[in-house]
Amino acid sequence: MSVWSTIEELWIRVQEPVVLEGLWQVGAATLLAAIVVGLSRWRRLALEAELATAFVRGFVQIVAMGLLVGVLLTVPLVWSTLILLGMVGGATWISKQRGEGLPQVAWISFLAIVVGAGSTIVLMTAAGAIEATVRSLVPVGSMVIANAMKINSLALDRFKQEITDHRDVIEVGLSLGGPPGRVLASHVHDSVRASLIPIVDSLKSLGWVWIPGIMAGMILGGENPIYAALYQFVIMAMIFAAGGLTSMIGTVLMGRAVITDAEQLVDAASLRDE
Repeated sequence: MSVWSTIEELWIRVQEPVVLEGLWQVGAATLLAAIVVGLSRWRRLALEAELATAFVRGFVQIVAMGLLVGVLLTVPLVWSTLILLGMVGGATWISKQRGEGLPQVAWISFLAIVVGAGSTIVLMTAAGAIEATVRSLVPVGSMVIANAMKINSLALDRFKQEITDHRDVIEVGLSLGGPPGRVLASHVHDSVRASLIPIVDSLKSLGWVWIPGIMAGMILGGENPIYAALYQFVIMAMIFAAGGLTSMIGTVLMGRAVITDAEQLVDAASLRDE
């Protein structure tokens, strides 16, 4: 299929009546989101700008991805690697903002997400859980990367708060000659535990509090319900593994980055909230 024929097909799909129906539904969802933004302003949470920006960006990005899905299905397999690396780059840029002020935060976030999400995707593709096709690698890989990003963001945010709130205790420990790794150990552990709470709770509630979309979609599509459940668990396990590796790698590397060559904590001014 040529590029022009693909573009023509996408344009035809954009003009279908169901798109207008979807836009009405988006309007209803936007109204609900606007209420949340309004409550944020009323409660003086100072989150309305970030909430509104995230909502608009999410809408634009998901529509753009929807338009590109048709194109993605026609490109060679090798492009999936470049697409996933581009997603990792975007995930790094978003995630590092939670650790703004921490040294080497962009590089550490990129490395943690690449190793955590990348190794999970490669191993599960080799195991056959992810088909070695663009239509499978990109959607499933994006879920793994996105969740690794979320967990990395939580870990960075908590680690930065730990360093800021317990600076005096950490500096005393270092001044007494304590090994930096041991002095920071409890703060690194707390950061990892806090970052994994959402995925752990999701695993606990899997099939009880919520029925995941992938499993529901597979069952509605006529797939064996037991296999659909097993595959959904595999997806959740991949997300947990990728997130856990990302969080542990990121916090360990960050624990080293915040210690200077003189075994002192980095300047407090660099850790101030933006």
